[in-house]
Formats: sequence, structure tokens, C-alpha cells
Amino acid sequence: MDLKLKDKVAIITGASLGIGAETALLFAQEGACVVLVDLDEVNGKAVLEKITSSGGSATFLKIDVASEGEVKSGIHSVMEKFGRIDILVNNAGIYRKGDVLSFSEDDFSRVISVNVKGVLLCSKYAALAMKERNYGVIVNVASEAGIVGIKNQIVYNLSKAAVISITKSCAVDLAPYGIRVNCVCPGTTFTPLVEKALSRESDPVAVRRELESSRPLNRLGTPSEIASAILFLASDTVSYATGAVLSIDGGYTAW
Repeated sequence: MDLKLKDKVAIITGASLGIGAETALLFAQEGACVVLVDLDEVNGKAVLEKITSSGGSATFLKIDVASEGEVKSGIHSVMEKFGRIDILVNNAGIYRKGDVLSFSEDDFSRVISVNVKGVLLCSKYAALAMKERNYGVIVNVASEAGIVGIKNQIVYNLSKAAVISITKSCAVDLAPYGIRVNCVCPGTTFTPLVEKALSRESDPVAVRRELESSRPLNRLGTPSEIASAILFLASDTVSYATGAVLSIDGGYTAW
């Protein structure tokens, strides 16, 4: 199936590792001009090298998505280089543990600034550019944690629920400008960050097995599986979809 991404300009935040990196590689394989956005220059430039060495088109921008000035400047530089923005993937996010009795105000402020404010800022400035051409697609990366309550991560849960709400609100606000907004809700995915978190557990094998057995498919997801869902929603193949929330969680939220 031709997803018609050739030469489309796609900004992907949190593109240095995991789901973001796999999404960037997949978009580049489909012919998109990928703009990698992250604070992690080392891994970001490694992804950049993978894309360009295989003949793809990519550029890297170091941007803190929680900074309005940096986001605005970054969008401006993309517009100067390419003259348009076709796709935005809001993937950047951070995670903190803590239940309602133990979360810290510092963790709350940082998670909300990246996971919620960052999505809003990137969506705002990308959409301002998209509306000039009456075309654009935004795909937000939420989580199964935004749909159900998962213990000991209340701030992360509420931040991802907010991303789902942002998706629906933006879909309504931006429809008159030809901009579609959808989101994916990944289940626990075996990314480098999850692998690192598991390594800190006293019994990593048991903890992973517990995570796997909590979903009907009895395994964790892979970054490439989530990237494929993002690619699908970003393509014009589903051009009638806006405000959609797509769970890619091995059946976790079906139970």
C-alpha cells in the first residue's frame, strides 16, 4: 500500500530513542523528509545518521518542547528550510512514579510541562503553519495509562489522559483548516527506557512477566508496532479520521 508520504515534511518529537526513533526511521523509509526533535543530541544524531546513510532525508533540531520560545523558533526554522509542515508527531514525554499519597510537586510540574504543555505548544505552532495550506496531520502519542488507572503513576496517568483530551479538542478546533488530529495509546512497549527501568527492579524477569501477563496477547509491544500505527494515522489512507483514539496495547484496555 502506498501511504503517499514521499517528500512530506514530518516533525517527530522525542525522536532519539524508542517509539520516536522507530517512527522517524519508518517515515524516512516511506520517503518523508523527517525533522528529528529531541534534547538528546547523541542518540538523535545517531538516528539521523541511520536515515541519511540509507539514502533518506532527515535533519535534527535540539528543542525543549516545554519551552514556547524554542518550539516557536524550531517551527520557524522548519518553515524556512522546507516551506511547509505536513505532519507532526507529538511523541516526546517523560515518566515519573508516585501515587496520590507520594507524588512530588516537582515531578508534577515537569511531567505536565513536557507531556501536556509540550503537546499543546508543538500543536499550536505547527497548526499555525499548516493552516496556511489548509492541510496537515497531527498524531499524538498518549498511552493506555490515559484510559485506565494504573497504580503508582498518577501524574503520568493524568498527563496521558490530557493528551487524549487535547487530541479531541484540537480535532474539533482545527477541522475547519483541513488539519486532522488523532492519537495512539500504546501499551507497555519494550523500549530502551522500559528496559532500563526493568533492570532497576529487584527481580526484572518477574516484573516483566507480570507486565506481559496483564494483557491478552501476553507480551509487551515493540517500538516498530507502535510506529506502524502512527504511520497509518499520519497517512491520507484514513483521511476521514480525526479525533480518533487508537489503542495499541495487546488488549490491555479490553479487559
